[in-house]
Amino acid sequence: MKKLIYLLLMLFGLSGMAQNEEAFEKANSAYADGDYEEAVELYNQILENGEASVAVHYNLGNSYYKLNRIAPSIYHYEKALKMKPGDQDVVNNLQFARNMAIDVIEEPREEGFSQFLDSTTQLFSPSGWGWVAIFCMLLFVAFFLAYYFSRKTLFKRMFFITGMIFLLLGITSAVIGNLKQNLLENRSFAIVFSEEADVRSEPNVRSDEVFLLHEGAKVKVTEDFQGWYEIELPNGSQGWIEKSALRLL
Repeated sequence: MKKLIYLLLMLFGLSGMAQNEEAFEKANSAYADGDYEEAVELYNQILENGEASVAVHYNLGNSYYKLNRIAPSIYHYEKALKMKPGDQDVVNNLQFARNMAIDVIEEPREEGFSQFLDSTTQLFSPSGWGWVAIFCMLLFVAFFLAYYFSRKTLFKRMFFITGMIFLLLGITSAVIGNLKQNLLENRSFAIVFSEEADVRSEPNVRSDEVFLLHEGAKVKVTEDFQGWYEIELPNGSQGWIEKSALRLL
């Protein structure tokens, strides 16, 4: 019975993958034909099925950009960049989308250790560093086995040193990946989706308006209180904004 259930789950999984691949091809065709609304619907359908990828978010960002829908365009470029840090195509298109936004807000900058970690580890995402760690550990095992079975002293020494290097690289990659994951979990950013959003001094509609934001603005979320988020801009400005106006990255 368990084997039958497992087989059915595998079949459903393969069926879902095939449907997503078909939807992705149809979405690409719709985009190429200039039917951006259809492309948006199909790309979103893939995301709803749980198949998020850099390509889907990037293409969805492009589709929204063609429709002049600033906020969702920026949102999906940011999602793609989060999955693949440093991708130049995503970075370039994200900048084009930001140029369409009303509010000129500089990219939020991290300071201290966060800034150092971001600047020195942009090559991979946390999961990417995890794969690097696994690859290095496999190489360590291979060189250790070569060292163990080698009979010549020179080769044993070479295999041992090389194995230790890959062991150190594997441990370092795992540590970096874990640090980046913790860093991402401890900071939260969001995109303003409302055409205009009032930022207030307190989390209620009767408090004073501090400043106004428009769709496409990226903000840092510092606190969650009932139906409100406390946000902060790179220049240090803070205030409260209704949750319905934002979409968390």
